Amino acid sequence: MNKYQRVLLVDPATGFYKTKKYGFARYFGPVDLGIHLAEEYRSLNFGVGIFAGSIFPGSNRLMVTGFSPCWQGYYISSMGGAGLVFDNLGINMLSLVGKAPVPSVLYLNRNHGEEIEVEVVPVDLEAIWKSGRTGVYSLTDRVHEMFGTRYENDPRILVTGPAALHTDMGGIMSVPIRKGTISYVDTWAGRGGFGSAMVQNHGIVAIIYGGTVVDEDFRDNKVADDWFRDKYNLRLVEKDMESTRKYRYDEKLNTGGTLGVNYATMGAKILAFNYRTIYQTEAERTALHQNFVVNHYLRQFNEETITARQQATCGEPCAAVCKKMNGIYKKDYEPYQTMGPLCGIFDQRAAEKLNHHCDAAGFDAISGGGLLAWLMDLLDGGLLTREELGVTRVPRWDTNDFDIINDSMHNAELGCEIIDAILERRGILDFREGVRKWSRIHSREKGTALHDRLVYIAFSRRGWMVPNQYWVSGALVPMTIMGKYYMIYSYDFIPPRTLGRMCAERLKKELILDNLGVCRFHRGWAEELLPEVMDSLYGCKESFLRAIDVLASRLNSHNSPIYWESERNIDYLQTFLKRKKEVENCEHPELSTWLEKFDQNRVEAARDFWYETLKGIDESLREFF
Repeated sequence: MNKYQRVLLVDPATGFYKTKKYGFARYFGPVDLGIHLAEEYRSLNFGVGIFAGSIFPGSNRLMVTGFSPCWQGYYISSMGGAGLVFDNLGINMLSLVGKAPVPSVLYLNRNHGEEIEVEVVPVDLEAIWKSGRTGVYSLTDRVHEMFGTRYENDPRILVTGPAALHTDMGGIMSVPIRKGTISYVDTWAGRGGFGSAMVQNHGIVAIIYGGTVVDEDFRDNKVADDWFRDKYNLRLVEKDMESTRKYRYDEKLNTGGTLGVNYATMGAKILAFNYRTIYQTEAERTALHQNFVVNHYLRQFNEETITARQQATCGEPCAAVCKKMNGIYKKDYEPYQTMGPLCGIFDQRAAEKLNHHCDAAGFDAISGGGLLAWLMDLLDGGLLTREELGVTRVPRWDTNDFDIINDSMHNAELGCEIIDAILERRGILDFREGVRKWSRIHSREKGTALHDRLVYIAFSRRGWMVPNQYWVSGALVPMTIMGKYYMIYSYDFIPPRTLGRMCAERLKKELILDNLGVCRFHRGWAEELLPEVMDSLYGCKESFLRAIDVLASRLNSHNSPIYWESERNIDYLQTFLKRKKEVENCEHPELSTWLEKFDQNRVEAARDFWYETLKGIDESLREFF
C-alpha cells in the first residue's frame, strides 16, 4: 500500500486541475493534510483515510476540512459512507482552490483511465431548488439525471440547499445510490456550515463523483482477526458488534440508535422549550420526560422504526446499521431533539415535518434547530413579534395544557414558517453574517440582549455554534472546535481544570479516528487498535501518534474562544451543578466550593469556571506546539 496521499486540486473558476502527492513524513490523513491545505490555499477539502475501501468497518467516512463560515475558524466535518465511492477515484483528497463565476456542479469520473475527468457545469440553481422534491433532494435528482449514465458504477453526489446561499450554516448532504436508485438515507457533513463555504466561497453547489479504480486496500481477514484476538480475544466482527450495540439495538433498553437509547436513558436530564426545563424541578422534568417522551415520542419511534426494523447503513457495509428510518425519514437523536423537544415538539409526525423541511433547505440541523427554538422563545416571551419574524403564529409552549399531537404540529408548522422567513429574509431576519452580529444589532434596538436566551458557544469575532444536546458541563467548554465530540460529554461532575485536560485528551482520540477516516461509532476498538495497525502495515505508530499530538496543538494554537455571552449559558451550567448536588448527592468537595461561588456571584463564578477549563485545555496541548 502507498505511503503517500494523492490530492486533486481543482480551480472551479477555470476548470483547471492538477495532482500533488504528500508523503507520510508530515501528513497521515485527511485532517492534518486538509488543515495544511486550508492554510495554504484557503481551500475546502474532501478526503478519505488510508483505510478507505478496506475490511475495517466504518473506515469509509468522507472528511471535510476548511475555514468554517459559521465557526469562523478551522473546522472538521464528516459524512458517513461517502468515502467508499470517493476511494474509487484513486485519490485521497479533493481540494477546491477557486470560485466558479456562477453556481455550478463539479463532475469527477475515472473510468479505467489514468486521468480523472473534471468538468465544471453551470446550473439554474434556484429553479432546481424550487422544483420536484425541493432543495437538496431536487438537486440530487437533477445532478443524477445530468451525469448518472456516464458512470460504470453508481456514483455519489454531494449537494447543498438554499441555506448554503443565504446563511452561514448550510450543510452538505448525500445519499447512497444503489443500481441507479437514489435512496432516502441522507447523510450529512452539517456542522460548521461547509455547504455555505462550498457555495459562497467556491461557487460549487454539488459534486458528483465515482470511478473504477481498485486500490490495494487491506482485506486480509485472518490477519485482522489475529490483531483483534491479541487485543480483545475476539474476532473483528465480534468486537465490532459489541462496540456498536447502542447504534444497532440494545436488548436491555429494547430500543436502538442514538434517538432510542438517548431518550430511553435521559430521564430528568431532558432539554426542552429552548432549555427552559433547566429551571424546572426534578419532578416536573421527570413527568415531562415520562408523559411526553417515553409514553409518546419514544414509543412511536420504537413501534414504527425499531420493531419494524427499518434501518440501514450510510452506504458502506457495517454491522451498526445506525440509520434508523420511518419511510423516507431518517431518525437521529440530535436533529430530532433540536427540532423536537427543544422546539416544543413531542410527536413524530410533527418532528418529521419540521426536520424534513429543514433538511430540504440544507441547514445544519443542530444549528438550525437551536436557532428555531431561540426565535420561538423570543416570540413566546414577547421580545419579538410575528411581523418582525414574518410568521403568522406564536408557539404553544404551555405544558399545563399541552396537546401532544396538535400543539406539536402547530409548533412544527411555526418552525417551517421561520425557516422560510430566514431564507426569504422576511421582517428583520437576515443571518448572512451569523446570529451574533444580528443579535447585537437588534438587541440595541430592543434595549435587551436577545442572545441571552440563546445557548451557544462563541468563537472569535462572530463565530458561533449550537452545542451538542446533552445537559453537561462539557457541552460549552472553550475548545478550538466545538459542536462535535472533541470534548467530554459525561454527566458526571468534573472539576473545570480536569475537565479541560480531559477534553484535550478526547480531542486527540477523536483526531485519531478522523485522520484515518473512521466513524466514531466504532471508537470502542478503533482509537486503540488502529495505531497498532498503522505500525504493523507501515511501521509508523509513534510518528503517527506524534503527528496527532502536533495536529491537536496546531488546532489549539488557533483557538479564539469568547467567554459566554448568554445568560442562559450561565444558567445551564449552574443548574447542572445544582442538580448534581441536590438530586444526585454528589459529594465531590470541589462541587460544593463552586456552588458557593455561584451563590456569591454567579457571573464571576461562571467566568472562573470557564477560565479554569481553558487552562486545563492549554496546559495539555501547548507542549506539542
